[in-house]
Amino acid sequence: MYTHEDLSALQAQSLRMQSWIRRQTFSPEMEKTLRRFSSWEVSELIFGVNQSTFRGRLAADPSLPSGEVEPDGRQRWFSLEEINELRRRMKVNRRTLMPKRPAGKRAFRAAIANFKGGAGKSTVALHFAHAAALDGYRVLVVDFDPQATLSHSMGLTDVAEDHTVWGIMARDLVRETARMNDAPQGAESGTALPQRKLPASITDLGLGELRVADFIKPTAWPTIDIVPSCANAAFVEFASAQYRHLNPEWSFFAAVSRYLDALPDDAYDLIIFDCPPAIGYQSMNAVFAADLLYIPSGPGYWEYDSTTSFIGQLAEALEDLSDGFDGTFPAGKISLPKAFCDIRFLMTRYEPGNDLHKAMYDAFSKVFDGHVAEHPVEMTRAVEQSGRFLSSVYEIDYRDMTRETWRRARDTFDRAYQEFRDTILASWDKLEDEA
Repeated sequence: MYTHEDLSALQAQSLRMQSWIRRQTFSPEMEKTLRRFSSWEVSELIFGVNQSTFRGRLAADPSLPSGEVEPDGRQRWFSLEEINELRRRMKVNRRTLMPKRPAGKRAFRAAIANFKGGAGKSTVALHFAHAAALDGYRVLVVDFDPQATLSHSMGLTDVAEDHTVWGIMARDLVRETARMNDAPQGAESGTALPQRKLPASITDLGLGELRVADFIKPTAWPTIDIVPSCANAAFVEFASAQYRHLNPEWSFFAAVSRYLDALPDDAYDLIIFDCPPAIGYQSMNAVFAADLLYIPSGPGYWEYDSTTSFIGQLAEALEDLSDGFDGTFPAGKISLPKAFCDIRFLMTRYEPGNDLHKAMYDAFSKVFDGHVAEHPVEMTRAVEQSGRFLSSVYEIDYRDMTRETWRRARDTFDRAYQEFRDTILASWDKLEDEA
């Protein structure tokens, strides 16, 4: 017979293995670091110019960042900070290298969601965040998944649960309850309504006093920050049910949206949510706060079946929220009934030579006409290796494998990201100008 003590022992063994993996993957200080990028990558893959033009611009202006030169002098390697400095100061054919962003708009929010495990949500969120950073955007990623795969891939392993989405929701409960208690109350007769009380076990945590920035952590990428997750945050579903009982008028599904509303509009360009494989309090917060819903799915029939169930259950949940709260919750940058700028389905683990995969892609395209991403994420050896080493393809040095293998994996994510970015740019202007 096995008890919780046996489970704890198994976890301890696994944590020792995780520590060993991190020692092999990260720096000796157990911190993830970002590699430099070659002049070939910077010119052709990031800026979209030929190498001779790029080298000519560097030679013409010695004040530009020049990177680090290999001992043989053949290649220069640039940090992301240097790449962004070049992006700000260089123009090619009078074309700016800065990424497109509509003026006066807040950061665009995209949720990567599906309750099917293994659909590739964390992989897609990780690669889209890294691709956007290389594109010049400032990115905030929010890890809603207690499995914390995205947080671990970003190099965060020591995270306290009160600085996760659970902490944001508990903080919102305290603040919203206080706001309700402070608001003018009572009927026309002047009879005061009873105060909503929260137990000391919640109020004494001090979460209500935390600042917005207290939940945000830096990553190895200088233009990517994260609201991380951790395994201890798994109890958020149980805690949230209790919180709703303590204050039934609390619009729990808007907690993260209200938190993000407090960020300056120009703090980030893009906010990406990695959702858990379930429809619950965390995933509903992500979906409600999102402007764009991106739904990854594998190429099998059962995954198609699960995706169909997911959008059906999500539709019912959003309908219940609209009816149950009747638009009475505090106005923010998102309103009821919940509306998305766009909804897209992205096929993952796709093999172009597999007839079944092609048939399933055709079926997706027929059923979800106009909502299926044109470029699936292909399964390649480099993609598998990136998952094994808690890194995206963009973080892997192409010298660690054949350049053709690395380039094929990068191409599949480049195409998927560019379509994702174009979808965002087509929707960004639709966002409200102010709360």
